[in-house]
Amino acid sequence: MSQPSPDVYEQGRGMDAHNQVMREIRARNDASYEPDEPTRVWIDRDNTPDGVLDSLTIVLNTGGCRWARAGGCTMCGYVAESVDGGTVAHADLLAQIDAALEQERETHDGTCRQVKIYTSGSFLDEREVPAETRGAIAERFGDRDRIVVESLPDFVDREKIADFREQGLETDVAIGLETATDRVRHDCVNKYFDFADFEDACAEAVAADAGVKAYLLMKPPFLSESEAIDDMISSVKRCGAVEGCHTVSMNPTNVQRYTMVEQLYFDGGYRPPWLWSVVEVLRETVEEDVTVVSDPVGHGSDRGPHNCGECDDHVQTAIKDFNLRQDPSVFSQVECECERTWEAVREREKNYSLPLAQ
Repeated sequence: MSQPSPDVYEQGRGMDAHNQVMREIRARNDASYEPDEPTRVWIDRDNTPDGVLDSLTIVLNTGGCRWARAGGCTMCGYVAESVDGGTVAHADLLAQIDAALEQERETHDGTCRQVKIYTSGSFLDEREVPAETRGAIAERFGDRDRIVVESLPDFVDREKIADFREQGLETDVAIGLETATDRVRHDCVNKYFDFADFEDACAEAVAADAGVKAYLLMKPPFLSESEAIDDMISSVKRCGAVEGCHTVSMNPTNVQRYTMVEQLYFDGGYRPPWLWSVVEVLRETVEEDVTVVSDPVGHGSDRGPHNCGECDDHVQTAIKDFNLRQDPSVFSQVECECERTWEAVREREKNYSLPLAQ
């Protein structure tokens, strides 16, 4: 990976000292990636405003999130998978799309009605995905029903979204808000924008007749388990009150390579959230005027959201069931003695004693 460095756009945003340290950490990565191959492709089922749909998810390999290249978020290591040089050519990006479509043909009966395109940065940032490429991708998927594209609030623009709406695609913008609490976003996540910027992005999406899917981060570093739960419940409620935001995807933190979270984890200063905490938030927000889902990545592992190891798979299955049915009764079928330990952690863990239990 080419050496991360700040540009004028990033300088002075977030914690400059943190960004400098993170550039040094990320520079330890010497892996390289092919520009014509997508980072990941998979097919799953998603709860959408049009019901449950098969979804083709494509993570494009771009030049990397410009914020992450400056240092970036405390928990995000995706920039470590970006290509050398910081840019990917139009032809290579379309080759990645072709490779994803080939995988879809090989593994799925027919075409998925929804397509989700992520870049681990901002699809609407024209430094990552040029306007020409964006238009070509919109045409390529014009026969589908829905498309989701990922972006920071800065780049959400009604004219960019129009490329997809003109194809007749129902369009959602996925925004990595992380939390509705500005102080937590700034100090724990090192993300530079405010909740007001998210509201502005939602308004821009609504003006383009599109929707917004907010991504929240469950338990960033420096929060206790109970603080993380409270912050998520509050954030879901605030997102649900914003016009245009119809879905919240709650992402429990997992320990990714070349991040501050990984440094804390190795030093015994961070534990990923309990799966019981994810369940608690889903239970407490099910009546809100927004669809709340969660897909704990790396569940059951030390570096991912986990309970005791005995019940992790059962709880994960219940969470996936809830995502599709939005019925909290699925959680009544899962129980484990470790829930008592989790309750004790919620009650007793304080900032000075993080983490109270592994």
